[in-house]
Amino acid sequence: MPILAVYVTIRICLNVLKNLENHYVFLRSNIVLSTAVVILFLAVPFFGQADGEKKADAKASPSPTPALALNTKDGTKTFTAEQIADSTIFIYGFGGGRALLDQIRKTTTERGKSIITSADGKVENVAYSRYVLRGASLTKDRIRLDQEFPNARYSLIWNEGSVFGIVNNTQFVPSDEAAKKYENSIFRGIDALLRYKEDESKIELSGREKIMGVDLYVVDITDKKERKTRFYISVKSLRIMQITYEDGGVKFKRKFYNHNYAQGTLVPYRSVLTANDKIVEETEIGTVTFGQKVEEDIFKAN
Repeated sequence: MPILAVYVTIRICLNVLKNLENHYVFLRSNIVLSTAVVILFLAVPFFGQADGEKKADAKASPSPTPALALNTKDGTKTFTAEQIADSTIFIYGFGGGRALLDQIRKTTTERGKSIITSADGKVENVAYSRYVLRGASLTKDRIRLDQEFPNARYSLIWNEGSVFGIVNNTQFVPSDEAAKKYENSIFRGIDALLRYKEDESKIELSGREKIMGVDLYVVDITDKKERKTRFYISVKSLRIMQITYEDGGVKFKRKFYNHNYAQGTLVPYRSVLTANDKIVEETEIGTVTFGQKVEEDIFKAN
């Protein structure tokens, strides 16, 4: 391993140990996981928790909170929703958690392609660009989505609480359906969990499930507008594997694939959205960069 990689590994591992004091027994029991994420990212693929997890558990506080008591039925530990969410944020921030995410993701520039299937079965290939100026919360973010359909090109913009569109340099009011879909992409995505404290959202643990052989924590996030989103988080990797929500009587599910680190933060490069079990959108990120200058004018109405 190069000297620089060793140096980065040591620095981040020390940060992991330092932050454990704030993450209670849950993160102490996952110390090997956090360290493995760092080392294996630099050297080999990540395979989950290491065998030394029991040794780390032995160093846990002798007086754990009641929420960390053993489940007498199967001997597994039960953690609070906050501990699971904060540990997931810890992993997505590559050992730096919220502080690193806020530092790196001040701006986002993302480009990729989507395959969109309409209600009548029409399939369209869409190139898109997405720009974000990060605010104090999701509501305070400014987000612009440029989409290029085969026969049309337009933009949708979220600017601190309002949605409007631009086509041929002319502002327009999007349909209720288009506006709702756009808002769901913002407030019912991964960031709804990664920024639940900033959004002052309610968080609840709904237990554990096994889907396709994968053990998952089930965590519900409900924001101030009563939008409820259910997150399925891998017990081993603490990655968000899928989310589900209901809107207008339609049951939506978005699955996330191809998690990779971009500038030190974890990003799923592919996602698939279904509505009542029918695929309506498949998105593949081509490139994503953080911290580049994004002009504020692109979020303003003409």
